[in-house]
Amino acid sequence: MVVGTATRGCQVAVIGAGPGGYLAAIRLAQIGKDVLLIEENDSLGGICLNEGCIPSKALIHATDFLEEARSAGQMGLSFEKVTLDIGKLVKWKDRIVRQLTGGVRFLVTKNGGEVLKGRARFVSERRLEVVTDSGPVLVEFEQAVIATGSRQMELPGFDFDGNVVMGAREALSPANVPERLVIIGGGYIGLEMGSMYRRLGSIVDLVEVSDTLLPFHDSEVRTAIAQRMRKIGVTLHLGHSAIRLEKGSPSRVIIRDNSGGESTLETDRILVSIGRKPLSSGIGVESIGVEMDSGGFIVVNDRMETNIPGIYALGDVVGGPLLAHKAYREAKVAADVIGGNPAAFDNVVIPAVVYTDPELAWAGLTETEAVEAGHKIVTGVFPFRASGRAMTLSAVEGFVKTIADADSKLILGVVIMGRDAGELISEAALAIEMGAFLDDLAGTIHPHPTMSEGLLESVEAALGEAVHVLNRDQSSA
Repeated sequence: MVVGTATRGCQVAVIGAGPGGYLAAIRLAQIGKDVLLIEENDSLGGICLNEGCIPSKALIHATDFLEEARSAGQMGLSFEKVTLDIGKLVKWKDRIVRQLTGGVRFLVTKNGGEVLKGRARFVSERRLEVVTDSGPVLVEFEQAVIATGSRQMELPGFDFDGNVVMGAREALSPANVPERLVIIGGGYIGLEMGSMYRRLGSIVDLVEVSDTLLPFHDSEVRTAIAQRMRKIGVTLHLGHSAIRLEKGSPSRVIIRDNSGGESTLETDRILVSIGRKPLSSGIGVESIGVEMDSGGFIVVNDRMETNIPGIYALGDVVGGPLLAHKAYREAKVAADVIGGNPAAFDNVVIPAVVYTDPELAWAGLTETEAVEAGHKIVTGVFPFRASGRAMTLSAVEGFVKTIADADSKLILGVVIMGRDAGELISEAALAIEMGAFLDDLAGTIHPHPTMSEGLLESVEAALGEAVHVLNRDQSSA
């Protein structure tokens, strides 16, 4: 121990104040634990609140308004001039972020937890050294929760400089709207930012190494999202790799297709979004023997326990879908286990949403996954173009698809592409989690006219009882 190092103790040390970390700290404090939440950044909330989920959805929501104003003429509404003040928009987004991150700190402290700003590193199985602005602090604990999150993966030759080459943080706080933007990576973030910047007026090229977008989804989803991205004006370069950057005015991105052919994209800025990697290095977990897999993710059981007794981990750092709501659930499990209550992460389904135009959401198995799992399946699809509510909202793009076991009629999965899909998917997630059958949803009255009727209609289609679309045997007749 360094001479002059301050020492303090706590029952539970939580490392990282992202969604999983702060929720674990709050829940632990609520059950009476002496909790110290350690975070190296000034604001709490992690990537999600500061430069991910919340700021991106705020800006996407604003561009929804922008697009609706531009297309309102078909309803007989006209606006003399629709203008964008990007500075005001960013300030509005930043106010939301400040309110939420300040709220997190308030909740932690008011529930009895304490926040320590600094970077933590394990020096033993029951000690952390935290480097703070005022010097090192040695923290002795009984139990610890690792919730350090993840960081953006880098692409060789495309180093983040915050100017020409952006990460998500810079993309969500633009000083201006680039005339031309190249996005490298066709995952969630790439698709969301591509939709958003196209609405803001940028010419967008999206480069994806795979031959298709969202390759883990069924073909109709992949086809629909690609068609929609092209329809709104995003140019897709599928089956291409970004191999070189030549900075200048304009900058040039050289891309290569699978056959070796090269082409050049001129651009003002580049957004690199090729995935994330766990923040498990540099915190001393190797020195105490915490088990990690080949990707650097910490290995845990369904109680969020690592192989070291008393050390827990959750959120992005343990892998699986890197989603805030997964981390929330894992945090509740870890807190309950630490508090001596029976708990396990045994959820059947983790829903997910991509905030594209329109939104894409899903829960449970895809059709391909269901077949690979040995199910004989039945599916039902309801297109929103047949929905009265969707028509009144000028939101007829997309569909609801329900996948079920053909014999038992157990609901296995649901995918929704359409307006407010992220709000609609929770009913499907609840149905799958509770082991609902097609008849359970078919017998549930849904209010009319609503977008939520789409799920009911897709279930009825799976049962061969569709009313507002043709059933399978009718459509083939």
